[in-house]
Amino acid sequence: MKVVLLAGGYGTRISEESQYKPKPMVEIGGKPILWHIMKRYAHYGYNEFIICAGYKQDVIKQYFFDYYLHNADVRFDLATNEMTVLNSHAEPWKVTVVDTGLDTMTGGRVKRIQPYVGEEPFMLTYGDGVCDIDLNALEAFHREHGKIVTMSSYNVGQQFGVLDVDENGLVTGFREKSENDGSVINIGYMVCDPRIFDYLPGDDTVFERAPLETLAKQGELISRRHEGFWKCMDTVRDMRQLEALWAGGKAPWKAWQD
Repeated sequence: MKVVLLAGGYGTRISEESQYKPKPMVEIGGKPILWHIMKRYAHYGYNEFIICAGYKQDVIKQYFFDYYLHNADVRFDLATNEMTVLNSHAEPWKVTVVDTGLDTMTGGRVKRIQPYVGEEPFMLTYGDGVCDIDLNALEAFHREHGKIVTMSSYNVGQQFGVLDVDENGLVTGFREKSENDGSVINIGYMVCDPRIFDYLPGDDTVFERAPLETLAKQGELISRRHEGFWKCMDTVRDMRQLEALWAGGKAPWKAWQD
């Protein structure tokens, strides 16, 4: 199953970093947060990625172009101008970076990568949030329920808009947060059936609005509640909190061995 990563936005709320690079390329522990997300997926056996790039997409392309060299021991023979790779630590990943446009909305970005996904289910998430979700269990949940979209949900209190979810996990609607809200939000880490592309008409489609709202009304959107760790790197403060967890050896999203 392929993994689609939304990595094309401007990242204006973390502009101190995103003025130089896309937000998913902001580093935690010397590695882009996008890399951390991909490592989590790879730990569960998902090694084929499609990155929906946009803003400063050249930075993402250059990173993966140089990845093999930067993760290998090399010998340079200056007399003959030859380079020998002695030991590579590169990942067994296949990475497709797609320029999905500078101002394309999230649904439009997903629509643009349809040819690269084909007629099969795929994982979908945002390029700025890490978690400790069991991704194999998420896929199994999606296949068991057979809905067009399965999304991971999380209770973070007052910061975001919320979902209405029934006792069976079906999402019945979206609404703005209220004064005393304790409802759950969409944190990405979704699984999508290829039928989702029928709900994405063009570049101006916001994935989280009309498509998901329509699916909710049709009973084709289901939520899987996540009770563990999730953190979105929305601001510099968030970045520093994630950096502190990583530096202290307490990063909950790190499931792989060095």
